[in-house]
Amino acid sequence: MTDTGDKLTHLDDSGAANMVDVSDKASTSRIAVAGGSVTMRPETLELIKSGNAKKGDVIGIARIAGIMAAKKTHELIPLCHPLMLSKVSIDIEPDDNLPGLRVRATTKVSGQTGVEMEALTACSLACLTIYDMAKAVDRGMVIGDIRLLEKAGGKSGHWTVEDGGTGGT
Repeated sequence: MTDTGDKLTHLDDSGAANMVDVSDKASTSRIAVAGGSVTMRPETLELIKSGNAKKGDVIGIARIAGIMAAKKTHELIPLCHPLMLSKVSIDIEPDDNLPGLRVRATTKVSGQTGVEMEALTACSLACLTIYDMAKAVDRGMVIGDIRLLEKAGGKSGHWTVEDGGTGGT
Protein backbone atom coordinates (compact mmCIF):
# COMPACT_ATOMS: atom_id res chain seq x y z
CA MET A 1 0.00 0.00 0.00
CA THR A 2 1.03 3.66 0.39
CA ASP A 3 2.55 5.66 3.25
CA THR A 4 -0.85 7.32 3.80
CA GLY A 5 -2.87 4.22 4.57
CA ASP A 6 -5.19 2.09 2.50
CA LYS A 7 -7.27 4.73 0.70
CA LEU A 8 -6.63 7.38 -1.91
CA THR A 9 -6.50 10.78 -0.21
CA HIS A 10 -7.99 12.74 -3.12
CA LEU A 11 -11.29 10.85 -3.05
CA ASP A 12 -14.07 11.56 -0.57
CA ASP A 13 -16.21 8.85 1.05
CA SER A 14 -18.47 8.71 -2.02
CA GLY A 15 -15.51 8.37 -4.40
CA ALA A 16 -15.67 11.91 -5.78
CA ALA A 17 -12.52 13.94 -6.45
CA ASN A 18 -11.69 16.15 -3.52
CA MET A 19 -8.94 18.55 -2.45
CA VAL A 20 -7.46 17.22 0.79
CA ASP A 21 -8.23 19.34 3.86
CA VAL A 22 -4.85 20.11 5.46
CA SER A 23 -6.13 22.74 7.90
CA ASP A 24 -5.59 20.51 10.96
CA LYS A 25 -2.07 19.45 9.96
CA ALA A 26 0.94 20.92 11.70
CA SER A 27 3.11 23.27 9.69
CA THR A 28 6.52 21.61 9.35
CA SER A 29 9.60 21.99 7.20
CA ARG A 30 9.15 19.78 4.13
CA ILE A 31 11.52 18.90 1.34
CA ALA A 32 11.28 16.75 -1.79
CA VAL A 33 13.82 15.70 -4.40
CA ALA A 34 12.93 14.30 -7.82
CA GLY A 35 15.21 13.05 -10.56
CA GLY A 36 15.03 12.33 -14.26
CA SER A 37 17.12 12.15 -17.40
CA VAL A 38 17.21 13.06 -21.06
CA THR A 39 19.11 10.55 -23.19
CA MET A 40 20.48 11.80 -26.50
CA ARG A 41 23.10 11.19 -29.17
CA PRO A 42 26.68 11.86 -28.02
CA GLU A 43 26.97 14.69 -30.57
CA THR A 44 23.91 16.39 -29.11
CA LEU A 45 25.35 16.17 -25.61
CA GLU A 46 28.63 17.67 -26.83
CA LEU A 47 26.74 20.52 -28.51
CA ILE A 48 24.88 21.28 -25.27
CA LYS A 49 28.03 21.04 -23.16
CA SER A 50 29.87 23.40 -25.51
CA GLY A 51 27.15 26.02 -25.13
CA ASN A 52 26.76 26.28 -28.91
CA ALA A 53 23.16 25.12 -29.28
CA LYS A 54 21.24 27.27 -31.77
CA LYS A 55 18.57 28.28 -29.22
CA GLY A 56 21.11 29.24 -26.54
CA ASP A 57 22.09 27.97 -23.09
CA VAL A 58 20.12 24.72 -22.90
CA ILE A 59 21.02 23.92 -19.29
CA GLY A 60 20.46 27.46 -18.00
CA ILE A 61 17.08 27.81 -19.67
CA ALA A 62 15.98 24.33 -18.52
CA ARG A 63 16.94 25.30 -14.95
CA ILE A 64 14.75 28.42 -15.11
CA ALA A 65 11.87 26.43 -16.66
CA GLY A 66 12.02 23.90 -13.82
CA ILE A 67 11.92 26.62 -11.18
CA MET A 68 9.00 28.33 -12.88
CA ALA A 69 7.15 25.02 -13.20
CA ALA A 70 7.48 24.22 -9.50
CA LYS A 71 5.89 27.57 -8.66
CA LYS A 72 2.92 26.79 -10.94
CA THR A 73 2.29 23.17 -9.97
CA HIS A 74 -1.07 23.96 -8.38
CA GLU A 75 -2.19 25.48 -11.71
CA LEU A 76 -1.21 22.34 -13.63
CA ILE A 77 -2.31 19.51 -11.33
CA PRO A 78 -5.96 19.95 -10.37
CA LEU A 79 -6.00 18.98 -6.68
CA CYS A 80 -2.62 20.38 -5.58
CA HIS A 81 -2.54 23.11 -2.97
CA PRO A 82 -0.86 26.42 -3.87
CA LEU A 83 2.34 26.60 -1.83
CA MET A 84 4.68 29.41 -0.82
CA LEU A 85 7.87 27.61 -1.80
CA SER A 86 10.96 28.67 0.12
CA LYS A 87 13.40 26.90 -2.20
CA VAL A 88 13.51 25.40 -5.68
CA SER A 89 16.80 24.26 -7.14
CA ILE A 90 17.46 22.42 -10.38
CA ASP A 91 20.75 20.61 -10.90
CA ILE A 92 21.54 19.43 -14.42
CA GLU A 93 24.65 17.34 -15.00
CA PRO A 94 26.00 15.83 -18.21
CA ASP A 95 26.43 12.05 -18.12
CA ASP A 96 28.59 10.73 -20.95
CA ASN A 97 27.53 7.15 -20.08
CA LEU A 98 23.84 7.76 -20.92
CA PRO A 99 24.75 9.78 -23.02
CA GLY A 100 22.63 12.71 -21.89
CA LEU A 101 21.72 14.94 -18.99
CA ARG A 102 20.63 14.00 -15.49
CA VAL A 103 18.18 16.37 -13.84
CA ARG A 104 17.57 16.73 -10.11
CA ALA A 105 14.93 19.07 -8.66
CA THR A 106 14.77 20.01 -4.97
CA THR A 107 11.80 21.84 -3.46
CA LYS A 108 11.29 23.09 0.08
CA VAL A 109 8.45 24.67 2.03
CA SER A 110 7.36 25.24 5.59
CA GLY A 111 3.73 24.27 5.52
CA GLN A 112 0.91 21.81 6.04
CA THR A 113 1.38 19.71 2.90
CA GLY A 114 4.29 18.16 1.05
CA VAL A 115 6.20 19.37 -1.99
CA GLU A 116 6.62 16.10 -3.89
CA MET A 117 4.45 17.21 -6.81
CA GLU A 118 6.39 20.46 -7.10
CA ALA A 119 9.69 18.57 -7.32
CA LEU A 120 8.29 16.12 -9.89
CA THR A 121 6.79 18.94 -11.96
CA ALA A 122 10.05 20.92 -11.86
CA CYS A 123 12.04 17.88 -12.99
CA SER A 124 9.58 17.05 -15.76
CA LEU A 125 9.52 20.57 -17.18
CA ALA A 126 13.29 20.91 -17.03
CA CYS A 127 13.55 17.68 -19.06
CA LEU A 128 10.90 18.85 -21.53
CA THR A 129 12.75 22.14 -21.96
CA ILE A 130 16.00 20.31 -22.70
CA TYR A 131 14.13 18.38 -25.38
CA ASP A 132 12.60 21.55 -26.82
CA MET A 133 15.93 23.38 -26.89
CA ALA A 134 17.76 20.55 -28.72
CA LYS A 135 15.04 18.88 -30.81
CA ALA A 136 16.24 20.58 -34.00
CA VAL A 137 19.39 18.43 -33.91
CA ASP A 138 18.05 15.29 -32.17
CA ARG A 139 14.34 14.44 -32.30
CA GLY A 140 15.09 10.95 -30.93
CA MET A 141 15.95 12.11 -27.41
CA VAL A 142 14.27 10.11 -24.64
CA ILE A 143 12.95 11.63 -21.43
CA GLY A 144 12.89 9.08 -18.64
CA ASP A 145 13.42 7.92 -15.11
CA ILE A 146 11.36 10.75 -13.60
CA ARG A 147 10.63 9.78 -10.03
CA LEU A 148 10.62 10.91 -6.45
CA LEU A 149 14.02 10.29 -4.87
CA GLU A 150 13.43 11.66 -1.38
CA LYS A 151 10.87 13.43 0.79
CA ALA A 152 11.07 14.64 4.36
CA GLY A 153 8.74 16.33 6.80
CA GLY A 154 5.15 15.87 7.79
CA LYS A 155 3.46 12.95 9.50
CA SER A 156 4.96 10.28 7.24
CA GLY A 157 8.52 11.40 8.01
CA HIS A 158 11.59 10.79 5.87
CA TRP A 159 11.50 8.57 2.80
CA THR A 160 14.15 7.82 0.20
CA VAL A 161 14.08 5.67 -2.91
CA GLU A 162 17.11 3.82 -1.49
CA ASP A 163 14.98 2.38 1.33
CA GLY A 164 12.88 0.65 -1.31
CA GLY A 165 9.88 2.84 -0.80
CA THR A 166 9.07 1.32 2.56
CA GLY A 167 9.03 4.80 4.13
CA GLY A 168 9.60 6.26 7.54
CA THR A 169 13.09 6.66 8.96
